[in-house]
Amino acid sequence: MSEFKSFEKGIETNAIQPFIVGSMSKESRLAILKNHGLEYNEDPNTFYDLQKFLNAFEEVKNQFGEMNLFLIGKAVIDNAQFPPINNLKEALQSLDIAYHMNHRKDGKAMFNPENGLMLDGIGHYRLEKYDAETKTAEMVCHTPYPSKFEEGLILQIVRRFKPAGSIRTKVELDESKETRRKGGQSCTFSISW
Repeated sequence: MSEFKSFEKGIETNAIQPFIVGSMSKESRLAILKNHGLEYNEDPNTFYDLQKFLNAFEEVKNQFGEMNLFLIGKAVIDNAQFPPINNLKEALQSLDIAYHMNHRKDGKAMFNPENGLMLDGIGHYRLEKYDAETKTAEMVCHTPYPSKFEEGLILQIVRRFKPAGSIRTKVELDESKETRRKGGQSCTFSISW
């Protein structure tokens, strides 16, 4: 499994707005989307083919570097609406639900909040460990998105929901475990705050 490859056909996402903001010009990002057959629509209920969107991510990486993927990940959280969340642990645990809520499979929502039903096909974000005493956590990401994007996404969640009094935040790809960059099925991030 590698980054930038959808797990299945028929998957779409509506989480394209954060792609438009960031350090590159809006015109550059819109042009990249257009290069991959995606016409941006400001309506947040518009869905886009996931593989085409991942191809656009790959072009950003190749043309402008991985830091732009990191910034797009941060922008997802900066622009996201969250339900009432009491603490960092809840925020990290809610990531998988939010992820599925912004994707659909063959036209069907991948998460139904009424019955909790979640469809497979895009992988998962799983909070593997959480220790409030040592202020550390571990998140396993089994998705087709690039790991640098996920790093920015997780870091911004930690910054937004960290406990009062936490000064430093750190999110690092654990290179001692499998990574999609090296053909693995998932990436694991070590988190501290």
